Amino acid sequence: MMDLILWRHAEAIEARDGEDDLQRALTPRGEKQAARMAAWLDRQLPEGLRVLASPARRTEQTARALGRKFKLRAELLPGGNPDELLELVQWPGARGAVLVVGHQPLLGQTVARLLGMREADCAIRKGAVWWLRQRQRQDVAQTVLMAVQSPEFL
Repeated sequence: MMDLILWRHAEAIEARDGEDDLQRALTPRGEKQAARMAAWLDRQLPEGLRVLASPARRTEQTARALGRKFKLRAELLPGGNPDELLELVQWPGARGAVLVVGHQPLLGQTVARLLGMREADCAIRKGAVWWLRQRQRQDVAQTVLMAVQSPEFL
C-alpha cells in the first residue's frame, strides 16, 4: 500500500513583469492557509513520511509550515509532468507515504491520470490537499481517493 499526498502551494503574490516566477512569496493570506493546512496534515500524516517540494519559494514556504524535513526536487517545478512526478515518488511500487508540495497544473494532471479523468477536469485549489492511496484488492491494483481538504474549510 502506498499513499500519495499532493499539496498545492498556498496563495502567492502575483507575478510582476520581469520578476522571477520562482521567487514569488506567499501572501499573508497564503501564510495562514499554509498554517491551517499544515496543522490538519500534522494530525493525519503517518510516521516515516517522505516530504518533497518544488524549489520555488512559495512551495518551500508552504512545506516549511508543516515543520518537518523536506527535500527540494526540480522535477516538481512549474512545467513538470506527471510521469516525472510519479517516477520521483516511485508510484505505485513504494511503500508508505509521500507528501508532494507543488504547483498546478502538474498536481491536477497527476490526480486526473491516477483517477482516470481527463487532465483538464481536475483543478486543485491553492493550499488544498488531495490524498490518494494505491492498494491491492483481489489481485487488482486500485487507486482510492482518501481525502480532499481545502484550507478554507478548516
